[in-house]
Formats: sequence, structure tokens, C-alpha cells
Amino acid sequence: MNILHMKYAVEVARSGSLSKAAEILMIAQPNLSRSVKELESNIGISIFSRSSKGMTLTPEGEEFIGHAIKILDRIDDLEKMYNKEIPKNRKFSVSVPRVSYISDAFARFSLGIGDEFAEIFYTETNAYRIIRNVLHSDCDLGIIRYEESLEEYLKDMLEEKYLYYEPVAEFRYVLVMHRDSPLASADEIHLSDLSSMTEIAHDDLFDSSPHIMRVRKEVFPDNIRQRIFVFERAGRLELLAENKNTFMWESPLPGKLLDRYGLIQRECSDNRKICKDILVSRREYKLSELDNRFISELFESKRRCLQYRMLKK
Repeated sequence: MNILHMKYAVEVARSGSLSKAAEILMIAQPNLSRSVKELESNIGISIFSRSSKGMTLTPEGEEFIGHAIKILDRIDDLEKMYNKEIPKNRKFSVSVPRVSYISDAFARFSLGIGDEFAEIFYTETNAYRIIRNVLHSDCDLGIIRYEESLEEYLKDMLEEKYLYYEPVAEFRYVLVMHRDSPLASADEIHLSDLSSMTEIAHDDLFDSSPHIMRVRKEVFPDNIRQRIFVFERAGRLELLAENKNTFMWESPLPGKLLDRYGLIQRECSDNRKICKDILVSRREYKLSELDNRFISELFESKRRCLQYRMLKK
């Protein structure tokens, strides 16, 4: 059995199509197709079902790919063990949304890295790229934030791409605004009160499919006359700090961040927006010591944010 062909088949399974896998592997698509067919011929099963929509695993193929991933991992471990030129570095990589409690967790995590050599990668981006980064091994971990109405769509996508996921947090969105905002002293805030304000938004939904476009209308109600889309976390906070007539829907922020930018967070009485954060990784990936440390800080940061919110009520 050709180990290289096995690697090719695993990448096709992850990507879901020959064209995507060929692009990642940087080989010609006909050559990749021929390699996969040779592998199927050698082992006597059909690993993939082929259709105009792409390549999906057969039941036998799913079992084979599971074994193949384990074998390739063992080979990789052996290479690292006996190749003295490869340093035994501690590595950590995570791809996350532009969310303040997560960045707070990462900052605290960085304090405990210690003096040993380590390579740390922290990337803030949108949900589509987070999935892509984890799927293509650019990052070992990812955190995806999604609106509750997208749950079925998202989980089907993750299952299809052979990714593991587990819940991290669930929040009812709060309104973040300048402490001198026209709404800051209101006894209650309703959705109708926001119509004269400018929303600072971050459109991190997955794509422009008809389903997503329907969800987008629910996420961004039509009563808002002005909306500014900002794709950088600090930029949103700067806008809120400078413009008293702006607001942002967000999960509860760390108290020190609110104080730093002169912001407050308020609940909206008739708000129905719920966001969920999930941790994703490749199914074969095993958490490292650094991974577990970061995850601990993540849950601790979430607890602090919720606790601060309760104290301010």
C-alpha cells in the first residue's frame, strides 16, 4: 500500500472534493484522481462515492480513513522521534472570532507559557476561515461563534468535514455602548429605541447562500437606519468609545475592557439574540498541554465576564 496515496485519500476526505484537495496538495487533479483510484484498487473497496456535488465517504471508506489517519499520525510521530533536526518545540495555534473574552483568555494564557521554547499562533478571523484553517491544519484549534438559528446548518457542515466540536459558551447578547449614550440611563431598552442609533456590526456569517441570507435578516433587523460593518475588534471598541450614538450587540465583555474604553453593557428587554461558541478540531487531533491550559483560561474568562455582568445588574 502506497503511504503517499493514503495521505492523498485523507486530504480528499477532509476537503470533500478532488479540486480542493489538489489545490491544497499542490498536485494536478488528474494525478490525484488516479492515485485515489489505484489505492481503491489495491485495497479492494470503494473509499468514495462520486457525484456532481463532490466526493463523499462510503461506509467502508469512512472506516478506512479512520484507520489511515491513525497510521499517518504514528508515522509522523516516528519521523519526529528519529529526525534529530526537528526540534521538540511546544506549539500552540488557535483561530478565533473577534471576541473580547477569548482575547482576554489568550492574554492570561500567555503569562503561563514559561521559559521553554514555544511557537504560539493566534488568529482572529471569520467563521468560514476558522473552519478552513482547522481543516487544512493551519491551526490545531478553532472557536466558532454562530447565531442560534444557524446551529443545524453549522453542525451539518462540521460533520460533513469530519471535524470534532464541543460547546464552550452560550450567551444572550447584550448592548455595548458609550457610558454617556442617550440610552445609558434608560430604565429599560427596547429594540424600537435603537432605530435612531448607529449599529457597529461584524458580519461574520459563513457565505451568501439563500439560507444564510434569510438568517442575516433575522440577525440584522430592518429598523436600524445606519449600520457600520467593522472587521477588526479594537476598531469596533474605538468607534463605540468616540461616538455616543453607536451601539454593538455582543456577548458580555471583560469588566477591565469596558472601563478602559469608557463603555457600559445593557440588556435589551425584548432581545431574542443568542450566540453560541464551540471549540473545533480535527477528529484525530489530540489536545496538548498548552491546548488544555488555554481551554482552562477560556472557561475562566467566560466565568469572569458573566460574574461581572451579574454584579452590574
